[in-house]
Amino acid sequence: MVFAQTSLPDVITDRLTVDEYRAMEETNLERHEYCNGEIITMPGGSEVHSAIASNFLIYLGFLLRDTDFRLYSSDLRVWIPDYQCGTYTDLMMVNGAPEFNGDRNDEILNPLLIVEVLSRSTEAYDRGEKFRKYRSLTSFCEYLLVSQTEPYIEQYHNLDRNSNDRWQWQVHSQLEQAIVLHSVNVELPLTEIYRRIHF
Repeated sequence: MVFAQTSLPDVITDRLTVDEYRAMEETNLERHEYCNGEIITMPGGSEVHSAIASNFLIYLGFLLRDTDFRLYSSDLRVWIPDYQCGTYTDLMMVNGAPEFNGDRNDEILNPLLIVEVLSRSTEAYDRGEKFRKYRSLTSFCEYLLVSQTEPYIEQYHNLDRNSNDRWQWQVHSQLEQAIVLHSVNVELPLTEIYRRIHF
């Protein structure tokens, strides 16, 4: 396939149906996102990127182990019906049982919290178009954008679950700070997110 000359992540110029895309993802070693026929190649992550995502999964998984909240790593896609878009997150959480897209068991429709560890090649996409698409999901109410180059996390929280346009923004940039996750009412210390990460 030919890659368009665009900024990363790379966009494959050949358009695929959603069924062709899903068949490709089941056998391909690279991960791709799908948006209304357009295929976007997702770059591989760094060791630091993976360690931060693992820290989230381990710490939050421990805090929420006896609750109805479920955490999922980057293996599952979020399906965004309004945009006919399948996208991967670094971490997502659902409240109760996951709602799957039709008979798929690899596409979730009801994320509550989404975490993206920022990379140079995907940061603009995660902040902009991807966030806009996520906001079309009625279950989605909290978003964390996590730097891997410094202790810096941007938190977005929806103040009105009946509306998609009342998002509050907050920055956490000191290791001694803790993030209050409004969606689950727990505190997440930055020291846990950045455990064993050296800047």
